[in-house]
Amino acid sequence: MHAIQLTLFILICLFLALTLFYSIRSRREPDAAKRGLYTARMNICMGLMLVLIAVTQIFFFSESSFRRIFGTVLVLIGVFNVFVGIRNHGHFDRLLR
Repeated sequence: MHAIQLTLFILICLFLALTLFYSIRSRREPDAAKRGLYTARMNICMGLMLVLIAVTQIFFFSESSFRRIFGTVLVLIGVFNVFVGIRNHGHFDRLLR
């Protein structure tokens, strides 16, 4: 159980770092197509991070209705971010080719 929590924590930190990295890259990029590509990658990483946070909230802490609702909201927002990020990544990737 402890190994799973540690792995999730490391993955959350990794996706947080990638989100920050792509956020900074997208804000400093003068080309609109590359900026959109970096923003899409940021959305994908942020969505995965939110889903992992929701998993830790739902499964590894005490049972409470607030944690369940909070985790469910995070899962919905995270899945939406991943979906939009993948859709936008495909769009901007085609623009750059």
